[in-house]
Amino acid sequence: MADAAMENRRPGATASTGATVWAVLATSFGNLIEWYDVYAYSAFALYFAGSFFPKNDAAVQQLQAATLFAIAFLMRPFGSMIFGYLADRYGRRSSLTVSILAMCFGSLLIAVSPTYDSIGIWAAVILSVARVIQGLSQGGEYGTSVTYLSEISPPRHRGFYSGVWYVTLIGGQLAAVLLLFVLQKLFLTPDQLKSWGWRIPFAIGALASLYGFRMRAHLPESEKFVAAARNRRPFGALLAENWRNMLVVIGITVGGTSAFYTYTTYMQKYLKLSVGLSDDQTTAVTLASLIFAIALQPLYGALSDRIGRKPLLVAFGVVGTLGTVPLLTAIRQTHSPLVALGLICVAWAIVSGYTSITAIVKAELFPTAIRALGVGLPYALTAAVFGGSTDAVALAFKDRGFEDGFFWYASALIFVSLIVYVWLPDTRRDSLLDRAA
Repeated sequence: MADAAMENRRPGATASTGATVWAVLATSFGNLIEWYDVYAYSAFALYFAGSFFPKNDAAVQQLQAATLFAIAFLMRPFGSMIFGYLADRYGRRSSLTVSILAMCFGSLLIAVSPTYDSIGIWAAVILSVARVIQGLSQGGEYGTSVTYLSEISPPRHRGFYSGVWYVTLIGGQLAAVLLLFVLQKLFLTPDQLKSWGWRIPFAIGALASLYGFRMRAHLPESEKFVAAARNRRPFGALLAENWRNMLVVIGITVGGTSAFYTYTTYMQKYLKLSVGLSDDQTTAVTLASLIFAIALQPLYGALSDRIGRKPLLVAFGVVGTLGTVPLLTAIRQTHSPLVALGLICVAWAIVSGYTSITAIVKAELFPTAIRALGVGLPYALTAAVFGGSTDAVALAFKDRGFEDGFFWYASALIFVSLIVYVWLPDTRRDSLLDRAA
């Protein structure tokens, strides 16, 4: 088996292409499961919000659910510190396996939680605890999986494998939305989904997480980590030497994470509440747009291996800054699902300049001994403030009758990142992945 072959090879040996591909896919599958668990919350929020919060206006319930979604993001920095330190000190594999077990527990807790009608406000408390656990897990997942991927990928194809990894991140939402579509069309009525059907995706997520744990338990350790561990340095010194690049990661992420969550988690609500599409139309458009986005990731990643990372980032920054307001406005003004789909695909053609290579760009900024924490912590902080809050901020603007304000807010965040992209050297040409730990 490929994993056995990798575990048994001597230090310094070159992994076979087949073994590398298997390791990338095994890591990415676990990543898909983790992100599916996160996106299941967003995809099914339209159905379960009434089960956890008082019976008020539907928009208010969604705002409460979105606020909790954002609060869970605040746990990500703590998760990135815990699991990032674990990965940099004790190995990538141990961190990856523990994080997916935590996600399993969080999903299971939601699946079996009593409702507001049964235990009152304690239902929301249980949901909050589950989301905190998921937030901790997700905070550790990003930095560690990005680090492991970057360290086992062939140098000339790191951008491509970065795109493959991001396929699973988007694929997590695709899986959640696809499950919603299947349940809507083939098995359950809207009333059944609101009554008990919303529990299904979380039960599936818990079971899938156990399978992901089994896959990750057989992953070989990164050879770069093994080499770096032989010359371990004080962690405080490593932090002191790399704080500037951690700030760079924040700048890289601000605009991209806002754009990503705008066209993933929030877009489903936007199509329903602002555009006025039906439940079936909203799910179908979201599903098709995610499939399109998935197809772009490895293509853009492979392009970055040829022309560099910087041109793609700058292109996203320029077009995203200028095009976000017109695109979101045009989507709102149409009542055609096909036109809405086409416009969202245009948005993905822009945003993929960031999403496809963000993993490898960040990993290329740090030495091996602090890579997981260096990538994960600043990303988690930024995602907590500007990513997880996307739904809540957008719905708050809408609730106050100034929905256009969110369009300009998203554009401004992309512009902030554009400034960093222009200043940033091309990491493909000067990657710390190619230097001694």
